[in-house]
Amino acid sequence: MKPHHPLEPSVSSPLIPASVTLPEITIKSVVLSVILAAVLAGANAYLGLFAGMTVSASIPAAVASMAILRAFRQSNVLENNIVQTAASSGEALAAGVIFTIPALILIGHWATFDYWQTVQVSLIGGLLGVLFTIPLRRALIVTAQLRFPEGVATAEVLRVGAAPSPPAAQFRTLLAATCLGGLIKFGESGARLWSEALEGTVTLGRSTLYGGINLSPALLAVGYIIGFRTSAVVFLGGFLGWLILAPLYQLTLETAPSTDDLAGLRAVWSGQIRYVGIGAMLIGGLWTLFEIRQPVRQSLAALVTAYRQPFGRAAGSGLSRTERDAPLPWIVVPFILALVPMGLLYYHVIGHALVAVALTGTMVIVAFLFSAVAAYMAGLVGSSSNPVSGVAIGTIMVASALLLVTLGAQHPGGPAAALLVGAVVCCAAAMGGDNLQDLKTGHVVGSTPWKQQIMQVVGVVTASLVIVPVLSLLQAKYGIGEVSSNHPHPLAAPQATLMATLAQGVFRGGLPWSMVGLGAVIGIVVIVGDRYLVARRSDWRLPVLGVALGMYLPLKLSAAIFMGGILAEAVRRTMKPSAQEGSQSGLLCAAGLVTGEALMGILLAVPVALSSLWPVVAPDPFLLFSHPPWGAWPGVLAFGLAALYLVRTGMARSLTDRVMTNRRETA
Repeated sequence: MKPHHPLEPSVSSPLIPASVTLPEITIKSVVLSVILAAVLAGANAYLGLFAGMTVSASIPAAVASMAILRAFRQSNVLENNIVQTAASSGEALAAGVIFTIPALILIGHWATFDYWQTVQVSLIGGLLGVLFTIPLRRALIVTAQLRFPEGVATAEVLRVGAAPSPPAAQFRTLLAATCLGGLIKFGESGARLWSEALEGTVTLGRSTLYGGINLSPALLAVGYIIGFRTSAVVFLGGFLGWLILAPLYQLTLETAPSTDDLAGLRAVWSGQIRYVGIGAMLIGGLWTLFEIRQPVRQSLAALVTAYRQPFGRAAGSGLSRTERDAPLPWIVVPFILALVPMGLLYYHVIGHALVAVALTGTMVIVAFLFSAVAAYMAGLVGSSSNPVSGVAIGTIMVASALLLVTLGAQHPGGPAAALLVGAVVCCAAAMGGDNLQDLKTGHVVGSTPWKQQIMQVVGVVTASLVIVPVLSLLQAKYGIGEVSSNHPHPLAAPQATLMATLAQGVFRGGLPWSMVGLGAVIGIVVIVGDRYLVARRSDWRLPVLGVALGMYLPLKLSAAIFMGGILAEAVRRTMKPSAQEGSQSGLLCAAGLVTGEALMGILLAVPVALSSLWPVVAPDPFLLFSHPPWGAWPGVLAFGLAALYLVRTGMARSLTDRVMTNRRETA
């Protein structure tokens, strides 16, 4: 039997025993859940389109809930858990949406985001993710007792927050960092006082060397959250693409670069080098599916076992409060109802009934499979390692192959239909891991599972309703994925751009296959290197999707993320080993910087969107300068201020940190 980890409370002794019944789904918890789910879904949508990465909202939502609900006379830890459950469901669904739905804009299927179709896709995808993972709760959490490290960490924060001392310091940290991130974003994008990045080029013969860093506190915070090793892997991909492959490719061109050839270098990267990243991602997606073959078998076996056991029995049938899942009819009826609108949507896009039925069946099977896989992976290594990108790539390739066989390469609706299948599956997979993490948190603190499952649906519904206005605002203000005269610096949307390129490449051709093939070779080399590190039992890993994402991102983004990883490592090295694992102050500060910048970015987009309806409204009423008057240097100072605040906060020992450390030292 494996030894009990000191950070993992005993599953046999939840904080609130099964014999004790406390209010969970209350009016105040539902209202706060909806607000936080909407805010965090919007923030994660911005971050995912900007940086190609999303972050977990469970701990920030738990801290915010504890601080806000303490203002009421009666509140308890189960209400706080209900709030974080719904909020994290909202941000998880946002990740699934932004990885795929914007691709429909990029391929020209939509000119603007279709509200009801996007709501339909995201709602059904998220609902399937919830329904498919309900039977897995008992199999993976109670029977298999998988660790679910992120769920345990959230439960520990809730445990500390249940103590008499209020989490005021943690909430102040979160709020202050949110304000700082918002103010810096306002100065750069609202008033345009400085440039978004510090960058430049050096011409060496026929090649151009580029250096740059985006001055976004959110990217700095993302690097801090994911840590030094992961951020270094992403930066390695960017270094390989921008400083090795792009200059080498320029040597093959007939014309030498001009004195200021940043635009030319970007054209080389956009037209050629990023397809190397696509090739590496394709290999990474296939390798991910191969690597999780064992979790696939185990999760399917767990599902079979779960359905053979008495499941979802009515209250009073012998199951304790903490073991009651949603009844089986609550799963079957919504599942059947969800199939009809998706079948009609596929028929509307491709105009062929039998193929629409086949696409619907493919969607269900693949969504079922990958929801279970994501749940199992979350139990092993956490939901942050959820292979959503690989899942989406594999799904789009499968759907494209089916459409090619049945409809041919010339069918105009083929790319859109493949993307719509991928969108549903991506949303379901994103929800799968997050759902089980939340249910693990509830298992530790003593929540009622079926009530958490209801709130997961509430989070899905909330995010589905608010995500389209957020995407429309961001498209109007910044542009998504494509450079234009109105949007010279659009949100990169790397995953959505990748999905659009794949779908169009399969049906319409035009991919530079030599670059894709080079990327596939690089991906294989990276995989071999990663397996070597595993064989050597090294603490370092070389995930191929991380390297591929770095090649696909602008170098200035991966450089800022890497800087955040360096700060996280510096903080880790200055702290005592007993305090490193438990410190939450730095993570809360980083989450606040992300949330503040994202919310300000969305708010600044509101006047731009309104100007299309009421031309009398100035498109950018806060804009002071059409071009930054002082270049990037004020941004460098602001970036440095955010970095200093992040480091100082990360090194601080808050009340939560001290309590968590003391618990481990006495364990």
